[in-house]
Amino acid sequence: MERFQNKYRIPSARLQNWDYGRHAAYFVTICTARRQHYFGDIVDGIMQLSAIGEMVNTEWLKTFEMRPDMNLTMDEYIIMPNHFHAIIIIGENEYNNARDTIRTDAMRTNTPHTDAMQTNTPRTDALQTNTPRTDAMQTNTPRTDAMHCVSTNKKNQFGPQSKNLASIIRGFKIGVTKNARQIHADFAWQSRYHDHIIRNDASHNRIKQYIINNPANWDKDKFCP
Repeated sequence: MERFQNKYRIPSARLQNWDYGRHAAYFVTICTARRQHYFGDIVDGIMQLSAIGEMVNTEWLKTFEMRPDMNLTMDEYIIMPNHFHAIIIIGENEYNNARDTIRTDAMRTNTPHTDAMQTNTPRTDALQTNTPRTDAMQTNTPRTDAMHCVSTNKKNQFGPQSKNLASIIRGFKIGVTKNARQIHADFAWQSRYHDHIIRNDASHNRIKQYIINNPANWDKDKFCP
């Protein structure tokens, strides 16, 4: 396990160098702590939501009402006894359009650059790809920030970090936790979540069918005890 500031930590599961505010479809899975069955039960292949499960449903619907500026699209989702699957689409919006402009400018290879994204110009600073690195920005070293961007600037090159997938999931989890603990004081999510960037229609359709069929296939599910 990696160490950061002399403390053990779990490396981020996010894809490095991907802007998670970018216009794309994302498949996310969020589990409860210790995979406890807070959300209900599967009965004859159909998910029967508990009171907390109903809260999960309500909070997910609110996610799209609360963030009209991100141009979100709600796709297929399912609440299972101890986890939650969803496809969420972040559309083109003012935030990722601005970041695309920054990224395009940074990746121009024919113009001398001084920014961290330049790839073809010899560098003498700490970001040169052939120079051994010891600081936290080394390209082959696990990163603690959600965006994994390669930048020496304190300001993230992808722009506002409150307008991305991580902020959406964080807000959703907080909303569920706040309400669920009124019923069950010990309710908690796992600290991390899993995501998959959906690249094409075939993958989209396959994942969508997996979500739809999840309750019927519960006894074969890896999250089923």
